[in-house]
Amino acid sequence: MYVFPATSHLPFALSHRGAIMKIIAGLGNPGDQYRMTRHNMGFLVLDALADDAGIAGRKKKFDALIGDGRLGGHRVILVKPQTFMNLSGQSLRQVVDFYQITPEDLIVVHDDLDLPFGTVRIKVGGGDGGHKGVRSAMDHLGGGAFTRVRLGIGKPSFKDDTEDYVLQRFPKTDLETLAEVVRNACEAVREILDAGARSAMNRFNTRERKAAPEADNNVK
Repeated sequence: MYVFPATSHLPFALSHRGAIMKIIAGLGNPGDQYRMTRHNMGFLVLDALADDAGIAGRKKKFDALIGDGRLGGHRVILVKPQTFMNLSGQSLRQVVDFYQITPEDLIVVHDDLDLPFGTVRIKVGGGDGGHKGVRSAMDHLGGGAFTRVRLGIGKPSFKDDTEDYVLQRFPKTDLETLAEVVRNACEAVREILDAGARSAMNRFNTRERKAAPEADNNVK
C-alpha cells in the first residue's frame, strides 16, 4: 500500500485557498509500529486512495500528512493527522479552517468496535460511539455533521482488553478480509463523492458478509 513519501514536495495548491470538493481524513496513529494495527484502518484506506489516484504529499502543515489531487472528477485533500488518535481533531480543525469548508464537506474514515470485522458502514452525524478520535473531531469542529466511513473491527472477548485490542496488529488470518475491507471502503468514498452519502448508505449499509475467521491475537 502507498505511504505518503517524506521526500515529496508539498503540492502548489496548499499555498492557495480555493474551492475544495471534499476533505477525506483517515484516523490512526503515526509510526511504523502502529501501521498494521486495528486502530489504523483509516490510515490504510487513505494510503490505498492515494495509491489508486497517484496522490502524493508529505507532513508540512496542519499536524498532518497532506495529499492534494483528484479522485475521479473530484478535487480532494487527503489528510492523515499525526497528532495520535485522541487528538485528531486538532489537525482536522486546522485543515477545515485553512480551506474554509464546512463539516459537511469532510469525510472521516475510522475503525469501529461496534461493527463486526469485515463490514463497512456509512453514517452522517450522530454521536462518537465511544471512539476517541471521532470525539476529538467533534469537539474541535463543534459537532458531528461530517460523514463517517466506519470500518468494523469487532470487539475483544473482555471489555477491559479494548485498548490492547485496537493496538494489536491484524493476525495473518485476517489479512485477506482486511484487503477486502480496504477495497470496499475506497469504493464507499468514491460513491460518496459521486452520488452522495445517502446513495453510499443504500449501497453499503445493507450489505451482509459471512463471519470472519476467529482471530489469532498471538500473531503480531
